[in-house]
Amino acid sequence: MSLLCKNIAFTYSGAENPIFADVSFHLSTPGFHSFSGPSGVGKTSLAKIIAGDITSYSGEVSTNGLQTILYSHNKERLPGWSNVDRHLNQVILPSMRSQKDELIKIFGLSDCIKSRFDQLSMGQQNRVNLIRYLLQDCEVLIMDESMSNVDESTRENIILAIKAMFPHRYFIYISHNVMEVAKFCDSILVFRTNGKASPVVMIKGCNIGKGEILSPAALDATLLEIMNAS
Repeated sequence: MSLLCKNIAFTYSGAENPIFADVSFHLSTPGFHSFSGPSGVGKTSLAKIIAGDITSYSGEVSTNGLQTILYSHNKERLPGWSNVDRHLNQVILPSMRSQKDELIKIFGLSDCIKSRFDQLSMGQQNRVNLIRYLLQDCEVLIMDESMSNVDESTRENIILAIKAMFPHRYFIYISHNVMEVAKFCDSILVFRTNGKASPVVMIKGCNIGKGEILSPAALDATLLEIMNAS
């Protein structure tokens, strides 16, 4: 199974120039991968093309055995009147309820699981929403700023837990936190600006997992590569 994008180009309706053109890359192994770059370069648009939410593009997207691709973002509406635990039990697979309890604990949501969504902070709502997606039957999950309004320590614990619990799933992690992307992602698709010849370049991330120690020198080298590629 793999994800291949070849010569993808996309233009907003009514715009004269494409937001990006000739984007090609190949993800051949499961794990955490990332789209990196400033706002407005097309990260979300490319994610929606891959998920099938945008169809007005040119080029080729080949999923090669990846049958279900889900797109999660941080602005999704949740039923404010609903009890969190009851809602999760209604929308997740019954076979994954034991994983639900584990994720609730890791995500720091144990104290609010009996609350309504409208009683939660934005960070808590985003974490619950992410659990909804993690506990679906999919091969690829795109996480578009899915953990915004969540503190850094909790985000890192969540990423490490996801990597350990779902080792055979592909994740595309979209975040403006370059340090986080460099530490935890396997491959990083950097969207380039300033008219450089290639619109994107793929960087190898540090890809640390649970219990692994990150080399400061390796992190510095990855951050420098990302900066030079931008």
